[in-house]
Amino acid sequence: MDVRRRPLKVDDEVNKEKRPTSPTPKASDALPLPLYLTNAIFFTLFFSVAYYLLHRWREKIRNSTPLHVVTLSEIAAIVSLIASFIYLLGFFGIDFVQSFISRATPEAWDLEEDDSDIISRPPAPISITTLSSAQDEDVVQSVIDGSIPSYALESKLGDCRRAAAIRREALQKMTGRSLQGLPLDGFDYDSILGQCCEMPVGYVQIPVGIAGPLLLDGFEYSVPMATTEGCLVASTNRGCKAIYASGGAASMLLRDGMTRAPIVRFASAMRASELKFFLEDPNNFETLAVVFNRSSRFARLQHIQCSIAGKNLYIRFCCTTGDAMGMNMVSKGVQNVLDFLQNDFPDMDVIGISGMCLVIYLKSCSYILLSVTNEIWLCLLVSSCMS
Repeated sequence: MDVRRRPLKVDDEVNKEKRPTSPTPKASDALPLPLYLTNAIFFTLFFSVAYYLLHRWREKIRNSTPLHVVTLSEIAAIVSLIASFIYLLGFFGIDFVQSFISRATPEAWDLEEDDSDIISRPPAPISITTLSSAQDEDVVQSVIDGSIPSYALESKLGDCRRAAAIRREALQKMTGRSLQGLPLDGFDYDSILGQCCEMPVGYVQIPVGIAGPLLLDGFEYSVPMATTEGCLVASTNRGCKAIYASGGAASMLLRDGMTRAPIVRFASAMRASELKFFLEDPNNFETLAVVFNRSSRFARLQHIQCSIAGKNLYIRFCCTTGDAMGMNMVSKGVQNVLDFLQNDFPDMDVIGISGMCLVIYLKSCSYILLSVTNEIWLCLLVSSCMS
């Protein structure tokens, strides 16, 4: 922050002209010799004494003389080495001491150049947002002390916006960093409570572009896209125009489900086959579905498909997860089933809770791609219009 120089009164100007301006004291003024000459003496003393001591110790080692037996000259050399080392160590701090003395001088303001109207000051400390009441300050201090968990502010205060402001204030004080550039007001924090974001301290504005119209199943759709990637909306818009010019696109949902495919291993392929038959038996599905569905009130097991490769068995669980992507609830359900299977198959060794299976079918100008990965099961049907 820049500040203006304080104006001088007339009496101050007269007194300033009368009193002599003493030069700024320097740390090197305490030395009896000029600084460059003093430095040269101590540098020479340090290296010459060090060489002398090393040469003497080398002779003692050759003559098998104890190193702790020293002569008067060696004692003087050791004292000189320590003294020169202390001086050289302090020499690097002379500039700092000199600048410190200059800042502490009360006449530092008056010794600036007369034609300078503006002087630079250190950056101002981070400004912390003022809260609405002293009670909020107490809550902020409780969050910093750890007596109130940051994640529990919404439930304790009953006001999501106030909880976000207090959490933001506590974060600024704990880190010493300002969040002034992150917006706080103008957002409905109640709408995200328990939904999509925990412990909010603000929100980020993302530009939204529009692509389209997209002609899909006989209806036109305008597609909003929130992104900071350049050319993404423009390229999507060109694709929508190409689809529209060709008569539109048709869609069909083949299957809706989320999968997880753990890998288990047995001592023999026979035991892996026994587990495969057990899992694919319709009489056991209801029991396995009850165990799987305990992980969530939204996850519902649809079917189980197994693929065997030697001693390894790849088990693919497919389920619905409601409106959520649901990979966490699927993983918990799969873990419940694996723990249940350990009772009847104690020799089962779980290699990984997630695997991969890829099957591709090609026929004429149409193909179906069925892919099971760590994240999602994708069913895509593409019809070719090639003649």
